[in-house]
Amino acid sequence: MWGLFGAIILASAGTSYFLTMALRPLLRNYALACPNARSSHKMPTPQGGGIAVIGSTIAIAAISGLAVPIFGADFRHLGLIFTMSATLAAVGVTDDIRPLEALPRLLLQTIVVIVVVAGLPTELRVLPLLPWWFERAIMVIAVIWFVNLVNFMDGIDWMTVAEVVPVTGALALFGLMGALPRDATLVALALCGAMIGFAPLNRPVARLFLGDVGSLPIGLLLAWLLILLAGQGHLAAAILLPLYYLADATITLLRRLVNGEPIMQAHRSHFYQRASERGFSDFQIVWRVFALNLLLCALAGKMLVTASAGLHLLILLTGGVLVGALLLNFNGGLWWRRKSPPDGSE
Repeated sequence: MWGLFGAIILASAGTSYFLTMALRPLLRNYALACPNARSSHKMPTPQGGGIAVIGSTIAIAAISGLAVPIFGADFRHLGLIFTMSATLAAVGVTDDIRPLEALPRLLLQTIVVIVVVAGLPTELRVLPLLPWWFERAIMVIAVIWFVNLVNFMDGIDWMTVAEVVPVTGALALFGLMGALPRDATLVALALCGAMIGFAPLNRPVARLFLGDVGSLPIGLLLAWLLILLAGQGHLAAAILLPLYYLADATITLLRRLVNGEPIMQAHRSHFYQRASERGFSDFQIVWRVFALNLLLCALAGKMLVTASAGLHLLILLTGGVLVGALLLNFNGGLWWRRKSPPDGSE
């Protein structure tokens, strides 16, 4: 299985890399991201590398599922998640080329998420104490938020690579341990490899950005995988894996609400952006995030091999402390004592 896992990651990484190289000249002409007051880059840079990442993920997962019966791929279920990922990618590429208004973009995302949640196995329960319909409504809201926060957090070179590679690698390992369905494990492997293949062109200073065409469907795929992990009785581990992204994006949103700032307007007040403002290089930021994610993955793995509720709580608190420490490091102090700078002033 280890050899098979490695072959899938290598195939996906190779496919993603060569697709990004092939697409870059075209994207330079049609999807160029020009720097503005809220950008982290200084030079016009092509965006849309997510086309290669999502295309490679879907292609390699589908081919591997057909070629390797051991994965027991449910192609009806996979077909749904892949179709909705491609739909969200289409929304993203449209937004990359000609920005959409916030409301229609959110409406399209909501339709996609409702279809994905409706396609989950009926017997899957994450919060069994709640009524089934109420639990599914919470899932829809949570997935919409997760899709958008992955998009929000994709603001500097290698940030999404530093998040997605360790999280999908951990999910694939957890699948080998029986904590994920095998076809979901296959998707985690393919997405991990695709992000590795994209990484060389996105390393600081990036020659290619992921774009909304990548960040939106990646958020959808990650949310789907985490719901499946939580549905196997590992809710705490599913929260712990993406905890840095959840904390940075959610606290930033709440802080902007408290300060009366427009939450639908682009800004540079995320913690990692504040670190950049304080003189941290992109490398210094993403390596801290990557190291933190490795620790969170290790803590989540520990949860899978112990049934002690007390230990689970202790591990979750430990993860929270680690995330909080990095946020404070990035922010240079207590976040509730600092207001975001006026939009457009940075």
